[in-house]
Amino acid sequence: MLEYDFKQDCGYWVHMTAHRLENAVNAELQNEGITYRQCQILALLALEGNLSQGELAQRMRVQPPSIVVVLDRMERDGLIERQVDPEDRRKRIVSPTKSAIPVWNRIVKCFRAVRDQLERGLSSSEVKSLRSMLQRVDANLDHYSEASLKCE
Repeated sequence: MLEYDFKQDCGYWVHMTAHRLENAVNAELQNEGITYRQCQILALLALEGNLSQGELAQRMRVQPPSIVVVLDRMERDGLIERQVDPEDRRKRIVSPTKSAIPVWNRIVKCFRAVRDQLERGLSSSEVKSLRSMLQRVDANLDHYSEASLKCE
């Protein structure tokens, strides 16, 4: 039969934990009228400043067309604006509006609640170590961003 001990595989735990984390964030956001994808977009804009639609998709690790509907909704709701890039008219630069600030504050509150639950029972040094290890694991997977996945 099919045999593989996934519970001894770090990738299994990273994957399962990431899904549980996303579900926890969605549960916290449920009454805020905003989606996880919208949070990701606002978080990237907060971290990196204004970005093109293509840059947002790249950082979210999705295909550009998959975020257009999200951006359309956010623009309709007044959370972002899109401007033509003066240096490359094919690009549209996304930036948050002032209306995004109260929404962002609610998002941060939700994320803090999830973070507090996630870190419960861990010491500050364990949290720091976990963050460092996850950053290294993420960097180790950069190989797959540019190469095709081959299982040999």
